[in-house]
Amino acid sequence: METPRLNAAWMVLISAALILSLLYIWAVLSPGRFSPEAVKYFSPDEIQRGRQYHQAFRLAYIGAFLLNTGFLVWFAFGGKAAELSRWTHNIYQGSYWGGVMAFSVLTWLAVTFLRLPFTFAASYCWEKRWGISTQSLGAWWLDFMKSAGIDLLLFVAGSLLLFWAIWRWPRFWWLASAGLLSLWLVIQAYIWPVVVWPLFNRFTPAEDPTVVAMVRELARKADLPVEQVLVMDASRRTTQANASFSGLGRTKRIVLDDNLLNNYSPEEIKTVVAHEMAHWKQGHIIKGLGLGILGNLALWALLYLMLSRALPPGTSGVPQTLVLVLLFFSLILFISNPLQNHISRGMEKEADGVAVQLTGDVPAAVRLQINIARKNLSDVSPPSFIRWFSYSHPPAPERIATIQRAGGSQ
Repeated sequence: METPRLNAAWMVLISAALILSLLYIWAVLSPGRFSPEAVKYFSPDEIQRGRQYHQAFRLAYIGAFLLNTGFLVWFAFGGKAAELSRWTHNIYQGSYWGGVMAFSVLTWLAVTFLRLPFTFAASYCWEKRWGISTQSLGAWWLDFMKSAGIDLLLFVAGSLLLFWAIWRWPRFWWLASAGLLSLWLVIQAYIWPVVVWPLFNRFTPAEDPTVVAMVRELARKADLPVEQVLVMDASRRTTQANASFSGLGRTKRIVLDDNLLNNYSPEEIKTVVAHEMAHWKQGHIIKGLGLGILGNLALWALLYLMLSRALPPGTSGVPQTLVLVLLFFSLILFISNPLQNHISRGMEKEADGVAVQLTGDVPAAVRLQINIARKNLSDVSPPSFIRWFSYSHPPAPERIATIQRAGGSQ
């Protein structure tokens, strides 16, 4: 079990990620002036509060990424993964699959506990400080343990399937892996809303006659067979409001937070529902899955080339390969963040425009963007680099501009 070679290809990926990380940190610490568009709708104090609230999340995000990347580079190319691979092989008395399972569990534990301080500080301590979180410490840990348990099961199962594909198809395992992961993306879109989400929240059918009638009216206008509009008890965790459209086939549903229903006007709620229906009408989940599958195939092909130049011939089936796989996807997904978010922002912009056409209520859509940004402490004037790199939705002033153009107003 030889140590992989840190060759030029890996150095290019690591260097690109490091440069982006430094630019990200610089943008977080030096955000610059408020944009004129933001000042039109929000006070300087509101804009500054949004920046301060998000600064900690951004620093925690980049800190966790850099620590995780540094650990994986040291673990893979410093020989420690090879040592652990030999140790797990010996512990299981030469059992290949036992060694693979033990190696994957220990690797997952190391990566998860490295990230834990950042996760806890950002999603619990900081949220409590700003009065956003409504969770007790015990409830937060219960959520974390459930999420970690699911993640561990999927990680171990995925690792076993990866090494089975390497063993079964030594030259084409990357193609098989891409196919299996693509299949999983589709299955996940079907089952996640009905199997996993209920482990964390309670979902009940919307019963308010006003909401039900409004949904039916919008569904008729959009020519969509909306069967499920559910209310989620988000208030048990947060004061922030949100909504989502998820699922495929019979698991399609629009989900509205109870915070949204309790704290926003009927016209604003109608705008939210119309936005989610617009995602449905424009086929954004299907388009996202299609792009994900194409990207997935390309990335596995690139991974195969990267491993073939880093590992001696015929050694890709050793457990330490898993660390290189983790490092590759961590780096490549980080580097491709701008592209992923550019696509997402385009879909959100399209949904905003279609939503206004469905409701015909530009003032309500504008009020929604202003009120939800205020109550959610959104950063409505992010640094240009942060917006380009990490914003999956356009900032509120951009969304307002889109809404006004779609509605024919200035």
